[in-house]
Amino acid sequence: MTVAFGLLIPLFGTALGAAAVFLFRGKMSGSLQKAFLGFASGVMIAASVWSLLIPAIEQTREASPNIPAWLPAAIGFLLGIAFLLTLDNAVPHLHLGSDSPEGRKSALGKSTMLILAVTLHNIPEGMAVGVVFAGAIAGNTGVTLAAAFALCIGIALQNIPEGAVVSTPLIGEGFTRRRAFLYGSASGAVEPVAAAVTIAVTAFITPVLPYILSFAAGAMIYVVIEELIPDAQEGEHSNIGTIAAAFGFVLMMVLDVALG
Repeated sequence: MTVAFGLLIPLFGTALGAAAVFLFRGKMSGSLQKAFLGFASGVMIAASVWSLLIPAIEQTREASPNIPAWLPAAIGFLLGIAFLLTLDNAVPHLHLGSDSPEGRKSALGKSTMLILAVTLHNIPEGMAVGVVFAGAIAGNTGVTLAAAFALCIGIALQNIPEGAVVSTPLIGEGFTRRRAFLYGSASGAVEPVAAAVTIAVTAFITPVLPYILSFAAGAMIYVVIEELIPDAQEGEHSNIGTIAAAFGFVLMMVLDVALG
């Protein structure tokens, strides 16, 4: 029951952010959107380091002293990058502020491809949550339940602006506020699903936990570099996104160290 609740925390964050459609009368300002995206970038970078890569290295050092501690983390990280790169090229999607779809050619509408873009990039966040809970459940990995909840809270916090960023543009696409809220919230539904699948897989192959931890880190960093940072730095006043990223990074670092 505790784990199930933890898996749903990031989804609550997405739904809370999607509720922004009831607060904003028009399109979200560019400065606020930059701040949201920058904050999400900082949280995801810090989570990748403290919640995923460092535990992967420490577990390898303790459980497999004959293997270089950095090796599973390096391999898993690069595989995570490759995984998201493959999905990016295979799934038709549209980034915010762009009129040129990416991935395979498709007849899907603009709104659908906007939602697909966010859904696609929520997969690594769900995997990250799943793998830290899998480590906590195993009990001998150095990953604590408190650390797992710290990651859930951090991702939920960055999902609040992410939910707002995906739902508010739908108003301009002709969606009603209620429908935009539902679609924005649904974009985060992939996270608990990805988390549950990751837990199920890791339960059978616990020795590869360091690889899966770093795999999730690589996938998250791909999202940050490919989408969040470029969008946060686009146009004027790019320092807003930079400052917000610093606050997001520090907040996630503090959460992980204090609670983990």
